[in-house]
Amino acid sequence: MTAVNPAQTPAENAVGRPTPITNATGLQKPSGMPVHKYGRYEAVEIPDRTWPEKRVTKAPRWLSTDLRDGNQALIDPMSPARKREMFDLLVRMGYKEIEVGFPSSGETDFAFVRSIIEEGAIPEDVTISVLTQAREELIERTVESLRGAHRATVHLYNATAPTFRRVVFRGSKEQVKQIAVDGTRLVMEYAEKILGDETIFGYQYSPEIFTDTELDFALEVCEAVCDVWQPEEGREIILNLPATVERSTPSTHADRFEWMSRNLSRREFVCLSVHPHNDRGTAVAAAELALMAGADRIEGCLFGQGERTGNVDLVTLGMNLFSQGVDPQIDFSQIDEIRRTSEYCNQMEVHPRHPYAGDLVYTAFSGSHQDAIKKGFDAMEADAAAQGKTVDDIEWAVPYLPIDPKDVGRSYEAVIRVNSQSGKGGIAYVLKNDHKLDLPRRMQIEFSRIIQAKTDAEGGEVTPAQIWTTFQDEYLPNPDNAWGRVQIRSGQTTTGSDGQDTITVEANVDGTDTVLTGTGNGPISAFFEALQAIGIDARLLDYTEHTMSEGASAQAASYIECAIDGKVLWGIGIDANTTRASLKAVVSAVNRATR
Repeated sequence: MTAVNPAQTPAENAVGRPTPITNATGLQKPSGMPVHKYGRYEAVEIPDRTWPEKRVTKAPRWLSTDLRDGNQALIDPMSPARKREMFDLLVRMGYKEIEVGFPSSGETDFAFVRSIIEEGAIPEDVTISVLTQAREELIERTVESLRGAHRATVHLYNATAPTFRRVVFRGSKEQVKQIAVDGTRLVMEYAEKILGDETIFGYQYSPEIFTDTELDFALEVCEAVCDVWQPEEGREIILNLPATVERSTPSTHADRFEWMSRNLSRREFVCLSVHPHNDRGTAVAAAELALMAGADRIEGCLFGQGERTGNVDLVTLGMNLFSQGVDPQIDFSQIDEIRRTSEYCNQMEVHPRHPYAGDLVYTAFSGSHQDAIKKGFDAMEADAAAQGKTVDDIEWAVPYLPIDPKDVGRSYEAVIRVNSQSGKGGIAYVLKNDHKLDLPRRMQIEFSRIIQAKTDAEGGEVTPAQIWTTFQDEYLPNPDNAWGRVQIRSGQTTTGSDGQDTITVEANVDGTDTVLTGTGNGPISAFFEALQAIGIDARLLDYTEHTMSEGASAQAASYIECAIDGKVLWGIGIDANTTRASLKAVVSAVNRATR
């Protein structure tokens, strides 16, 4: 018998129960980090809590705060054009409540709110929301921004947590509560004074940093606000309980929501809204458990954009429902377009491993995973045939794939032929090291498939010289290697007083010399219009460029991803002039579409 090592006698684990002895060769030791600086989160006593037995069986109300909370966290906040692109995307996806800005913070946000109202960009069934602090001049400016809106909500907040009361505002509980009460009254007065009968007006209040606010005080402030607003049938109030900083486990967050939901006196007239941030990395879980605990609505951002570690991710939340057979009531069927638009608007990339939307989330590199996936597809086809149905009509059951990639607009190529991406890094290295071309990630994937097809057909090793020859043949038509419908010889761009660019391009189209002209908000946009005249329907999806060397004679490489007649293709152009390089890149993609 082996003697017990005294160092391995049972200790207490993280929840206070004895840890069993193991045969480990070593034990965890103290880290030496200053843990004494940090207090534990406060637990909530609810012996008869009900949320653990609940399931989410229908979609909540959603509010996107991409244009407000998400935008304020960007290194480079959205321009008006990028804001409008994001707003239009959210509308297309089906969001019915969208927080569009903080109009009292400056002219940019105020002007954007006015533009979408005055230009009729807001569908009648969409409610826009605007945020304000509880100061009279800010409230007046905020309500003024909504003049003429069909459906609008003013969202007022003030900090209620003890640290903020003591350190930031140096005020008592009563003073903090009075700020919320006075702010609510001012919102009502200015709405009555400024907004006409055409506006269906709503109100939202947030006891900010709810996660750190004493529950009884958070309830007291919310009840005082309700006393002013007087919610009743047909006159709801939205009470948003934000995890401004995520401070506890998702289970404790759920307890706090169940406690508030139980104790609010006019609960049937309250929309209880959850607004998690991701400081502990559990915002999605916190939001889902809050729904089980009584929340009615979730506020968040696409792909978790937001301050610090981000707001809760609306894409993951919606797709989690979808994967369980619950309609999220938001359209994620073109998830790559959603991702590309979000990346353009936020100027931030979505991680390749991001749930549901990353480049690699439906791709298996492990041989055992590949085998299981292939067998899963075979079994699905056999089961569907046995039932006299199509694969789309039976329950999805493929190992390692929680959803059918086709349902979000992905093809099966990366799943079935997972080795098609093998060597992508090596191919990208050869092109960058030998030829100074730094391909965008999705173009790397596209070209690696071309190389894989070549190795599949011919076998053997592909050399750097063969990679470059194949790349030239695929993307770089030139006088010595002229192929495709369009060859351009020269181009000229002029900018009018209205800021629009007009382009004139001398080209050869289908063997005939011709002049193409078009107008747009830039040379590329103008060139796309010019191509319409010869029956080419092209749309820009992504664009990037870089110089290939230093000095006055440096050339630029432009990469353009286009949707052309239903195909998504990359093109590349190389030229000393960046505009000509971008036009060549468009031609490269256009010619590849008809090759």
